[in-house]
Amino acid sequence: MEQSTQESHLGSENWVTYESPYPIYGMAFSPTHPHRMALGSFIEEYTNRVDILSFHAETLSLTPHPGLSFDHPYPPTKLMFHPSSPDLLATSGDFLRLWELREASVDALSLFNNSKSSEYCAPLTSFDWNHLDPNRIATSSIDTTCTIWDIQRSLVETQLIAHDKEVYDIAWGEARVFASVSADGSVRIFDLRDKEHSTIIYESPHPDTPLLRLAWNKQDLRYMATILMDSNKVVILDIRSPTTPVAQLDRHRGCVNAIAWAPHSSTHICSAGDDSQALIWELPTLASPSGIDPLCMYSAASEINQLQWSATHPDWIAIAFANKMQLLKV
Repeated sequence: MEQSTQESHLGSENWVTYESPYPIYGMAFSPTHPHRMALGSFIEEYTNRVDILSFHAETLSLTPHPGLSFDHPYPPTKLMFHPSSPDLLATSGDFLRLWELREASVDALSLFNNSKSSEYCAPLTSFDWNHLDPNRIATSSIDTTCTIWDIQRSLVETQLIAHDKEVYDIAWGEARVFASVSADGSVRIFDLRDKEHSTIIYESPHPDTPLLRLAWNKQDLRYMATILMDSNKVVILDIRSPTTPVAQLDRHRGCVNAIAWAPHSSTHICSAGDDSQALIWELPTLASPSGIDPLCMYSAASEINQLQWSATHPDWIAIAFANKMQLLKV
């Protein structure tokens, strides 16, 4: 992308497109396999699909692996590869599920149900795999809870009533510390060493405005980002100074749907939204609450629903819009 706030017209050497038979929402890069990606369909029916692809940056090629494509109940709300094993994939939807990718097939390994009284559980909105302790996965649910799973033993380590309303996203910071956002409009931080308490570090200016997504800056854990429902803003928070954002990024012309910090830089973040734009921002080292312009932008053919920034290829960002996944070289 050009280092400019003008619309970027990328040459063919800077992007590659994959067209799916279905609308795409869930996306994941493998943090350990340099070429592996997963895509999840968003079909408003029971039967959905997860496809495994290979991406080769040097040849700008995306190759699907039909033998590793599998049915998924309901649209997966999130996909994530194991932090250190390229053959394990987790998905969320009606349940948390763990899948093993073999050479020419995929096996369903585990199904995690946090309901003690029913074979059904409340739908899961999101989850995060603990990269410091890969035996832990944290899930968020519409039933106001966050659940920490011991995936090796398929047991609930702890379940917290985390918010007053639906919990929409969850993210690990440290091995025992996670944060969540909710329809109640709050960002809360939890420490598993003190499960009775949580710290509210931000609340929506209007109490009835849900917070939809949360991204913790893994390069600098002092910072996280969140987005509000039907808002064009990305709110940047410093956990050392709760309640007041250190920056608000407000150059989108439609509501923001997805955010991702750069995996290799503490000062870069990407956002994408209904204005069909993906914007990359460089945050100043000194707090500057307003007036920040994006470093560069990319315009897609329609509303962008999801984005992921590759850890193995930090020059590449994936965006999903309609039935297309596009990889952008930044």
